[in-house]
Amino acid sequence: MAIITLKGNPIHTCGELPKVGSKGKDFVLIDDKLGAKSLKDFAGKVKILYTVPSLDTATCSLSTKKFSEALMSHPEIAMMVISADLPFAQGRFCGSENLKNVHALSLMRSKEFATDYGMLITDGPLEGLTARAIVVLGKDDVVLYTELVSEIAEEPNYEKALAAAVK
Repeated sequence: MAIITLKGNPIHTCGELPKVGSKGKDFVLIDDKLGAKSLKDFAGKVKILYTVPSLDTATCSLSTKKFSEALMSHPEIAMMVISADLPFAQGRFCGSENLKNVHALSLMRSKEFATDYGMLITDGPLEGLTARAIVVLGKDDVVLYTELVSEIAEEPNYEKALAAAVK
């Protein structure tokens, strides 16, 4: 279990992020067409898995837009933003922000991904949502970089995540 904060108040996650060098665990998440997506759907690409509590918050939406902008010149990288938002809301957000290079995926049917990757919040007002975290997986699904943002209202370290993804 990891301890993060929400506006300075401690909250907990269900575990730890995967270790760098370990193999990323496969998952099933739901896209905006209600289709199931897994790691196999992004085979052969470097993958940025970015989890947020909800795209309907200022920091989550801003950080997703910043990642999208930074990846415009990197079509070889698959960017996934993962939240508990319904796929319809995720699709509206990506459409209204013109985020064509972001795959919004939902935990709508299962929280297994969030527990497997150690980022499910287990207490406090955001219990049941995901912490703000980044896991970068190589083309072979090996973990290249992780970050659990210690204060959930803060932005992640874009530069370090992107540096790991473009190596």
